[in-house]
Amino acid sequence: MIRQITIADKRFPLSGGSGSDAVHHEPVYSFAVTRLVDDAGTEGTGLAFTLGEGNDLVCRVARYYAEQLKNKPIEEIMLSFGSRSRAFSNDPQLRWLGPHKGVVQLALASVTNACFDLWAKKRGVPLWKLLIDLEPQQLVDTLDLSYLEDVLTAEQALAMLASQRQDHEARLAIIDQGYRCYDTSVGWFGYSDEQVRENCRQALDRGFSALKLKVGSPDAARDIRRANLVREVVGADVDVMLDANQQWTLPQALTVCPQLQAMNPYWIEEPTHPDDVFAHQTLAAAIAPCKLALGEHVPNRVVFKNYLQAKCASFIQVDALRVGGVSEFIAVSLLCRKYGVPVVPHVGDMGQLHQHLVLFNHIALGHEALFLEHIPHLKQVFAEPAAVEDGFYKTPMNPGSSCDLKS
Repeated sequence: MIRQITIADKRFPLSGGSGSDAVHHEPVYSFAVTRLVDDAGTEGTGLAFTLGEGNDLVCRVARYYAEQLKNKPIEEIMLSFGSRSRAFSNDPQLRWLGPHKGVVQLALASVTNACFDLWAKKRGVPLWKLLIDLEPQQLVDTLDLSYLEDVLTAEQALAMLASQRQDHEARLAIIDQGYRCYDTSVGWFGYSDEQVRENCRQALDRGFSALKLKVGSPDAARDIRRANLVREVVGADVDVMLDANQQWTLPQALTVCPQLQAMNPYWIEEPTHPDDVFAHQTLAAAIAPCKLALGEHVPNRVVFKNYLQAKCASFIQVDALRVGGVSEFIAVSLLCRKYGVPVVPHVGDMGQLHQHLVLFNHIALGHEALFLEHIPHLKQVFAEPAAVEDGFYKTPMNPGSSCDLKS
């Protein structure tokens, strides 16, 4: 039984331009932390990510949700977690504040992720193994597929999962191999050109073969110069992503993106407002074959469904700390599998939780193992920090989702 609940507002200021992008100049990396403790003393930890102010509001709503789990065993909670998640997200006291977005959705992520962490710990396995070992019906019962039925029913989800089970064994090789990652930290917006150059060299020395640069400057010439600078340093064979963090209007994006194409970006990320599906559709058509990636600020499965229907996103960056937690992440991954679009998550968790989820995506759903974002700035705050060697995440083997903080 869950006997104790604690909610913590944890904030970690960065310095020296780390974490900066075109719209977030002085980020305070922050977690709304839910801890669920059962009568055996097992503790489940769940995180939602913010950038400082408002983190306390997420914590308040997380407490409201978490209190409803008291005196219930985790196995009972997870038996029909999809129904519980739907009830939480449609709570008549809170739904007006969303629905399925903003503070209430972030709070749901924190509580949901704590439930999955506790579940894996009670079963004594890492989260990735818990998820791939679940029977298809058990897994689907953890999902809220409402508002997706026009493109993905529960029966279709079951069939997709069942059809992939015969290939699990072959794809388990990734457990020993590790999951490739890309380095986001070489090109934060506030870094000087020389910092970017040196960071690129160091990343190559550490075995990375994919890097990201922040763009979205008021002066487009700065973006073009820095993008070409990165390409010059790393060479033609390294994948380089460009991330505008929603800074451009559509007319601006239509002007700047074609000028960035010359350096052959692997993708251009979040070029404009994250709610504007048609703007992305227009831009994708205008700059093809250059590809768009998005999802860091997409709050729920319904908006992801719309992007997939519009066929304008070549990479989906769903973040389990932004949508309604692990269960909604899986629902979006199923959608993406149906539409044949890769999932390359944004890592508000610094990769701790998502290192498990990408293994599930590959092994259980057959998603291509492309790479996972790597951000090292909060490594020191985690009890079991994600291990990256030679440009690959090493597979976590301890029970749970790797999200416990040191204090």
